[in-house]
Amino acid sequence: MELKTPLYDTHVKYGGKIVPFAGYLLPVQYESGVIKEHQAVRTDCGLFDVSHMGEITCAGPDALANLNRLMTNDFTGMYDGQARYSPMCDKNGGVVDDLIVYKIRDDHYFIVVNAANKDKDFAWMKEHVAGDMVLTDISDTVGQLALQGPRAKEILLKLTDEADLPNKYYSCNPHAVVAKIPCVISKTGYTGEDGYELYMAADKAACLWEALMEAGKDEGLIPCGLGARDTLRLETAMPLYGHEMDETVTPLETGLGFAVKMAKEDFIGKAALEKQGEAKRARVGLRVTGRGIIREHQPVFIGERQIGMTTSGTHAPYLGYPIAMALVDAEDAKVGTAVEAEVRGRRVGAEIVPLPFYKKKK
Repeated sequence: MELKTPLYDTHVKYGGKIVPFAGYLLPVQYESGVIKEHQAVRTDCGLFDVSHMGEITCAGPDALANLNRLMTNDFTGMYDGQARYSPMCDKNGGVVDDLIVYKIRDDHYFIVVNAANKDKDFAWMKEHVAGDMVLTDISDTVGQLALQGPRAKEILLKLTDEADLPNKYYSCNPHAVVAKIPCVISKTGYTGEDGYELYMAADKAACLWEALMEAGKDEGLIPCGLGARDTLRLETAMPLYGHEMDETVTPLETGLGFAVKMAKEDFIGKAALEKQGEAKRARVGLRVTGRGIIREHQPVFIGERQIGMTTSGTHAPYLGYPIAMALVDAEDAKVGTAVEAEVRGRRVGAEIVPLPFYKKKK
């Protein structure tokens, strides 16, 4: 039986089309439709309920040492309020999940994990930590909203002081107040646009949603669902667990080498990655040149030779043409290479292009 986020009744009120996702009932879109929601985030602002995501705290004198062993990135030297992205690998170098770690203060960290993996991640962490530290799953007590788009700051400033807003990308203010509601405000997102993710007590999420919607009336703010969340992240080539990575894919194969610190003393999966050496596969972008839309799990060919498999694909609303990402043999990953994907028994032409497909204007 699917769970409901604290905003379920709010989504129904706003006309959300509810579907099961990652164990929750969530809006895939609202009456405005995916394309309008997507374009609103690119040009104005959109509001997402992401309360299905998981939140875990990690506290104690050995917290940092355990994080550095659990994850591929290095969390040494972070300042209070800094956020850092990282894959978390198994002993074979496959990805257990990708997540964000916030340093709240010395010996106290806040971890955000993917909804579908929350229980698996928490169990994995508990199994592989040691020493003086405590892991706590606080997901059920936390609501999370994502305010994304070029007018996000303008809207938020109607409800909070500018001093409460984090300035740097991938940083947060753990002690902010928005519309008189205590919040963590994080300058992060999954859309490729400027914006914020806000964490608050679960029972305050609906009140904050309404306050933001009211504040954003003149700035074109609209509610957005899972459909736009996926098309937005795909345009900006952000990987999604279960598509661009899983236990069969290493972070080096899917282009996450920037978050894999091989110079660290050790982390789970390091020995396997060292043994594997240079990645044999690479994540690439495909711009469709033929007729049709390429989706995930479709074979990619050069001539009659299969070189890989698509991982995600859609029509890109802002760009105006179909795109896909694929994992292909590294030797065939050169930009400009003409390929074909097999879609329901017929070949659709595409070209390997640089990632990301879309990058916001500065």
